Amino acid sequence: MEAIAGPFIGTEAVAAGLVTRRQLKSRYVAVYRNVYLAKGIELTACSRAKAAWLWSGRGATLAGLSAAAVYGSRWIDPGLPAELIRKGDEVDGIVIHRDKLAASETCVVDGMPTTTPARAGYDIGRRDDLTHAVIRLDALARATGVCRKDVDTVLARHRGARGVVQLREALDLMDAGAESPQETRTRLLLVRRGLPTPQTQIAVFDDFGYRFARIDMGWEEWKVGVEYDGSQHWLDPAQRTWDIDRWAKLEANGWTIIRVSGELLRYRPDVVVERVVDALRRAGWRGEIGVNARQTLKNAS
Repeated sequence: MEAIAGPFIGTEAVAAGLVTRRQLKSRYVAVYRNVYLAKGIELTACSRAKAAWLWSGRGATLAGLSAAAVYGSRWIDPGLPAELIRKGDEVDGIVIHRDKLAASETCVVDGMPTTTPARAGYDIGRRDDLTHAVIRLDALARATGVCRKDVDTVLARHRGARGVVQLREALDLMDAGAESPQETRTRLLLVRRGLPTPQTQIAVFDDFGYRFARIDMGWEEWKVGVEYDGSQHWLDPAQRTWDIDRWAKLEANGWTIIRVSGELLRYRPDVVVERVVDALRRAGWRGEIGVNARQTLKNAS
């Protein structure tokens, strides 16, 4: 008998003859009470969300990060609790919200009642610290196409809610172009230090109209780009060779690329900012570092 794919309610599976009680204990692990997942199957934020909904007796609405997960948002830690809107008390691994939802704030995804992308963005942007809120909004926007106008519509119905001040700031910083949390952190570092907001995912074309590069973020006017180099850029020989060729071609086309690593971003952010400012100055930028330059970086990590 093949293992059951995805989370399932144990008693239902036994009653249907899909699994025996012995198999339930030997082949599966309980995610929540009476909700199981096959051993060896990775628990993701999406499967955790589905398991929590099953645990609720199919009576809850997925919300917050759980809603974002079923929409395809990436970079959500599967170890974080699932989020549901329902009556009742919290249990280990599930956060219960008791919010009242307007009819326009819910929909159905894979048969599960779920807050809309706009409502999910409204909730995500109000919670945790600002940096994590922006990272999660970036991912949600990339997965769903939700934009500030959509979230503002929800915000207008809940003006007095907790966390709306942070939400507005997070929406100002949201950008669907970020392809990783570290790209978001890099962008936030630059903006917080008062630099002009960079454009994300800049397409660069050669003289024949062929796109030969896409830059993580930067300023086309001054041909200064900033790229975050993840581990694959250093450990994969083919990727490394491709990067070297691409950087050479970008340089030949007048671009200056500032490369950022995790170590630089975490331990030497001033160096990153200094290199970007120097490159912009050489390219002709005559702007001034804004007031944000005096802010601490306590939220940048």
